[in-house]
Amino acid sequence: MRAKVASAIDHRGVQNFILGVILFNAIILGMETSDVVMNAAGSLIVTLDVICLAIFVVEILAKIYARGMVGFFRNGWNIFDFVIVGISLVPSAQGLSVLRALRILRLLRVLSVTPSLRRVVEGLMSALPGMGSVFLLMGIIFYIGSVMATKLFGASFPEWFGSLALSAYSLFQIMTLESWSMGIVRPVMEVYPFAWAFFVPFILVTTFAVVNLVVGLIVNSMQDAHHQEDAAKTDTYRDDVLSRLDRIEVALDAVADSKQKDRV
Repeated sequence: MRAKVASAIDHRGVQNFILGVILFNAIILGMETSDVVMNAAGSLIVTLDVICLAIFVVEILAKIYARGMVGFFRNGWNIFDFVIVGISLVPSAQGLSVLRALRILRLLRVLSVTPSLRRVVEGLMSALPGMGSVFLLMGIIFYIGSVMATKLFGASFPEWFGSLALSAYSLFQIMTLESWSMGIVRPVMEVYPFAWAFFVPFILVTTFAVVNLVVGLIVNSMQDAHHQEDAAKTDTYRDDVLSRLDRIEVALDAVADSKQKDRV
């Protein structure tokens, strides 16, 4: 029985149905933000949302039944689905109404249902160890820059560089190149003409060097994930070909033995 349930859950048609329910539920949750729509068909939308949640719960229970508790929670994507659906089941009373806003996280289940998106997330996760070193480097650069900016410009521009926290936030804005020149740097240069000697190297190091390191690590991880997938497909195809060749060899041996017996 469990094997049949597991086969049904893994069937492509069922997976496509779940994907459709996830996308439909995302649309329903978006419609709940409109007062006009809720006044016109609020009860219907709430009912449809409950039906979608019931389908997700049935799917989770079916997976637990088919694979067992240990087998279910051994898979990271199953844990992800369990947490996302579990958040939706938390009652909104007793100060937990904020969790109702998190119901839109059900849309993230698209990641676990769609294999191509799973590969993207897995590639990103595999890049995290290398990204940790880059983020540590970024943190050191930001700390040094924040201390220097607070010392240099804090007295004249306390709203931007009056403390380490304000300096770090201002430097983050500068790193993103959001109104960095006309908004911050040029006003500072009116008081400190050589301030560009601090800001320009900071932008070159963070925006054009360290951030590109993060992008490069992610791209390399994606490529490695695709290479591993291609290698796995090649190994599967090779094993299938070898298996067929073995069966052909056995069949040829049987034919040869049969002819030899006929001669005798």
